[in-house]
Amino acid sequence: MDLSPPAPVSFREALKFWWKLGWISFGGPAGQIAIMHEELVTRRRWISEKRFLHALNYCMVLPGPEAQQLATYIGWLMHGTRGGIAAGALFVLPSLFILIALSWLYMAYGHLPVLTALLWGIKPAVVAIVLAAAWRIGKRALKNRWLWALAGLSFLAIAWLRLPFPAIVLGAAAIGLVGGHLRPDLFRGAGHAIGTAPHAPALIDDATPPPAHARPDRGALRRHLLAGLGLFAGGLALLWLLQGSSGLLTDIALFFSKAALLTFGGAYAVLPYVTQATVGYYGWLTIQQMMDGLALGETTPGPLIMIVAFVGFVAGWAQDPLWAVAGACVATFFTFLPSFVFILVGGPLVEATHDELRLVAPLTAITAAVVGVIVSLALFFGVHVVWPAGLGTGPADWPALALAAMALVALVRYEAGIMRLLAASAVAGLSWQWLPGVL
Repeated sequence: MDLSPPAPVSFREALKFWWKLGWISFGGPAGQIAIMHEELVTRRRWISEKRFLHALNYCMVLPGPEAQQLATYIGWLMHGTRGGIAAGALFVLPSLFILIALSWLYMAYGHLPVLTALLWGIKPAVVAIVLAAAWRIGKRALKNRWLWALAGLSFLAIAWLRLPFPAIVLGAAAIGLVGGHLRPDLFRGAGHAIGTAPHAPALIDDATPPPAHARPDRGALRRHLLAGLGLFAGGLALLWLLQGSSGLLTDIALFFSKAALLTFGGAYAVLPYVTQATVGYYGWLTIQQMMDGLALGETTPGPLIMIVAFVGFVAGWAQDPLWAVAGACVATFFTFLPSFVFILVGGPLVEATHDELRLVAPLTAITAAVVGVIVSLALFFGVHVVWPAGLGTGPADWPALALAAMALVALVRYEAGIMRLLAASAVAGLSWQWLPGVL
């Protein structure tokens, strides 16, 4: 074990990493969190396991994409406000660029067979990535049978009882609050057991005091809160001046600002609401286009909630391709703005509590519950890969299931790299679906 602390990280060096992360963050929130853990905790040692999990627990109870918020949090912890904004923005921008390009291809050229084949090969790999990441996170966070039971109950609650994710989070928090008082031994080291074990020192280690900018400061809190509200009001006022109160971009901004505050549990939890409004109420796109957009979002880096960029693009396409790009950018800006405010305003309060059991226990219980939710979502996704028309409807796509199983073995048994796995799966999709017809 290397016992020498890592060298201080410059803002420029951190920027290079956050830019790279934005291009390789495949696999949804579970896969993205696993990538950040591998890079930041294990490989680079910028932050310890305990501090990483504490930040993750906070991000998981916020509305919005937890992986993007976690990147924002760690960037803020390392380099202040500019670090948080840079990390969060660079986590999203590559995905926005890619989705604008893919959305343009989709709207301009329709369903090309070669693209269909690529997506067919990549989807099973994404299922495997999410399942493997859920397994890794569960192995780290579920340190006793009670937390395993809580994860199992969470799985049944969302997969069988169809309880909403916020209800599961609140229930887990209540269990942690009571359990932390009655049986603190079950929660004191549960979510942070690896962090308390001997480990190579990290730049931000277990006992590293929060830097000056990460300490509670009412003045900084007010500044960040006013800046967030000012950006929201200023952006909305600009769109209002350009288009009026009922313009397309104004409607996009207002709708996705509201949706951003309802994204507890990630994109899957809010997708029914987004689909109902954008397809049924606004009529910006069809249900088939929404499903195709979800497939694009699942196979590109960045948060799955980036499907909002696809929705904004398709909504603007009817007017002009430039309006489509504007729609994608407006949807993205107003969806992610609250996430930055939550981190910059709440981060100092969270840093002041990472040793307080009364707050650690509920967050640990929430982490256990979220493991069950991630597994249920991975299986939900897998069912739709094997039975695209619905469970038990039509013949099963056994080659897709086999490809998912092989990808899972490659990840868990042989620790295959995500980029190589996706590339290999794309080649497999071309070979199975497209090349026989061409040849």
